[in-house]
Amino acid sequence: MKDRYPMRIYSGFLLLAAILVYQPADLYGQATPAKTYNLFHPVPKQQMRDMETDRPDFTESPFTVDAGHIQYETDLFRREKERGETAEQQTIYINKANLNIGLTHSTAIQIGFENFVQQKEIDLQTGETMKRNGIGDLNIRIKQNLIGNDDGNIAVAVLPYIKFPTARYTADSKYEGGIIVPVHLKLPGEWTLGMQLEGDRLQDQEGGKMHTELMQSLTVSHEIFKHLDCIAETYYSYNTKEHHWTNYLNAAAQVELSANFKVDVGFNYGLQHDAERNYFVGTAFRF
Repeated sequence: MKDRYPMRIYSGFLLLAAILVYQPADLYGQATPAKTYNLFHPVPKQQMRDMETDRPDFTESPFTVDAGHIQYETDLFRREKERGETAEQQTIYINKANLNIGLTHSTAIQIGFENFVQQKEIDLQTGETMKRNGIGDLNIRIKQNLIGNDDGNIAVAVLPYIKFPTARYTADSKYEGGIIVPVHLKLPGEWTLGMQLEGDRLQDQEGGKMHTELMQSLTVSHEIFKHLDCIAETYYSYNTKEHHWTNYLNAAAQVELSANFKVDVGFNYGLQHDAERNYFVGTAFRF
């Protein structure tokens, strides 16, 4: 009975998401947009929506890039640290990027790649250190906005993805994949609330086999000063194979330098002793 509890949580949230998705768009104050633009017929610059990014928090944005435009988001620098029972792993990412291309009014393709990864593994018993570096894995995602891309107080999207094992710093990388459902709510006082449900098929840390992992996040953001957003977030993951919970507290700040250019800084802090902890500096721009 205990192992069924996470599934009950997710069943409830998935039911809520389904209800929101299939409600008529006019209930949320969403006008029917013109959908004549596409990759080869770009939205005019004066008609582009406000820039929305998938970073810096874990929770993805349900909004897509305007058709015919490109948005580039990247961790300029990210350092991760994870401690297991027998080893500690430290990883540094340089330019861990996401290239976001608007295909239609409500559909975008995202290409994620890691330009340089340096990984150091320390054996906690012997003190032996192993270092590796090289390019990382390639991710392909499709973001399909379902409601709220242009107007209204709620937006929902779905993002299926697949990871290709292109990493050169490790020989253990495998194909992985999953599906993400982000939700965005506008609250009174210019506060925003984000939620995300995610199911992934991931590689085990040891043994080379696969497991299913469920994730759920909650994030709030508010403009503290003009063009400065502060973000607080919590999320948890549940490994259905090991029946193991991992909880995180995250915080970030994002500065809008122009209508098409933002920079950010933040950290993700795992609460369990074996949970990942990292900090990062990143940027996003579109054209």
